[in-house]
Amino acid sequence: MAVGLKKRRRIQLIVIGFVLITIATALIGFAFKDGIEFFRSPSQVLAEQIAPTEVFRIGGLVKEETVSQSGEITRFVVTDRAHDVPVTFSGILPDLFSEGTGMIATGRLVNGTFEANEILAKHDENYLPKEVADALKEQGVFQQDAAPTKN
Repeated sequence: MAVGLKKRRRIQLIVIGFVLITIATALIGFAFKDGIEFFRSPSQVLAEQIAPTEVFRIGGLVKEETVSQSGEITRFVVTDRAHDVPVTFSGILPDLFSEGTGMIATGRLVNGTFEANEILAKHDENYLPKEVADALKEQGVFQQDAAPTKN
């Protein structure tokens, strides 16, 4: 009878362990649900059906002669030289943000306009974010001499 009790206790502990691991995995997945941000190029953004609640990163080049500012709202167009996506941003832009340079923005796509809540810009005249360079290469419009990448 004592052997049966030990075996039953061992099985109970294994079952409790599996239940705890399942709960921990579910909690981690739930926590990451809103924390994972996927990168997309303008061509990918226009090709996919993206929910207005989905937070993601868009990257490309700031299209020449599209930056305008009215109050705290900045409007510009991000391009991968194949497709363009309009962007609005409320806040202070990075010092290195300018037309024709690489950038990555985090936010949501609402009614065809990307509403950014964070903008990251290049850090020197030769830098293009790796994700942006990869997206431009995918489109066949990347110019290595014009914008070498750094990791």
